[in-house]
Amino acid sequence: MKHTGPLSGVRVVDLTAMVMGPYCTQIMADMGADVIKVEPPAGDNTRYISDGPEPGMSGVFVNVNRGKRSVVLDLRTDAGKDVLRGLVAQADVFIHSMRGAAVSALGFGYDEVSAINETIVYTNCYGYGRRGPDANLTAYDDTIQAECGLPSVQERLTGESGYVGTIIADKVAGMTALYATMMALFHRERTGEGQEVEVAMFETMAAFMLVEHANGAMFSPPLGPAGYPRAVAPNRRPYRTKDGQISALVYNDKQWGAFVEAVRPPWAGDHLATLEQRVARIDTVYALLGETFLERTTQEWLDLLRSLDIPAAPVRTLDELFDNPHLEAVGLFEEVDTQTGPVRFPGPPTWFSRTPGRVAGPAPRLGEHTAEVADEFRLSPTDSHLARTDRS
Repeated sequence: MKHTGPLSGVRVVDLTAMVMGPYCTQIMADMGADVIKVEPPAGDNTRYISDGPEPGMSGVFVNVNRGKRSVVLDLRTDAGKDVLRGLVAQADVFIHSMRGAAVSALGFGYDEVSAINETIVYTNCYGYGRRGPDANLTAYDDTIQAECGLPSVQERLTGESGYVGTIIADKVAGMTALYATMMALFHRERTGEGQEVEVAMFETMAAFMLVEHANGAMFSPPLGPAGYPRAVAPNRRPYRTKDGQISALVYNDKQWGAFVEAVRPPWAGDHLATLEQRVARIDTVYALLGETFLERTTQEWLDLLRSLDIPAAPVRTLDELFDNPHLEAVGLFEEVDTQTGPVRFPGPPTWFSRTPGRVAGPAPRLGEHTAEVADEFRLSPTDSHLARTDRS
């Protein structure tokens, strides 16, 4: 598939696995970059963790590795390392998700890679940053959610500690790795200088959680505990209606006044007239609204609230996203023919007037492009470490 996005012409050597790093490089591929995914002989573990049309092509893997080229290298061997050095020499970005000691032991730390290609942008995707005492700990999404306070926040909402229902740490860290890499590439375009970039899941999620939850705790001396009251109010949840559920936020004074005038709930009064008053009693406000929303159907509320310009939405299932009229109208989904049949991908959520991105193509089978890349990079196609590995 022809690369047309804003990153067309950028070449990425991708040694990431699981989700954080591959999500970062998947977006780069959709935006036009040539992403060469270097896999060990056994392949990325995500090839085998969810439903898929054939072994090694799970849904998670296929989605976050679409449009990439798979090259199998055994980096425990000198021959495999030599091939990787050849790829590095012709790349713009080198990105990995190994722990610092492991990548250095292989001979591909920043010093070694920049000695081969001094203008390269070298991105480390870690669980914990190298300068802290936890640098060598293994990290997964669940443990990072725990570290950054998410289960504690969930407990304040539901009364029970729990993870959120998506691998949010992996994905937020992946997007952070993307923007950090893009900033380094932008600097290189202006100055010609390559550099090393480090993105750690824990630091990323700590900063992410504290955007609103730092609250009074960030002042010296603290003005109150960490935690944004509205976000952790126990009654903050979708409202039950006569026939289902609805999400609605009657928030600012204009919206509140319009709602009260249209609905005339018996509990309305001057004590809740201003945003400051409502924020001070936010859980009570949610509870009162919850009683009122039981009086009409979901559609009746949607019609009324949207006519008043009050944010409101039905509570959808994940499956309903695939048939959502708005998402269809904006062209979010792209169907791509693959070796295992058509796949309907959620494509780039961004839009560019001159350099549009698109789903970069199907995900590769393990080692599918080894010989192709070897020929393109003028690497020996007869080397055993460049043999095509296809488990299909």
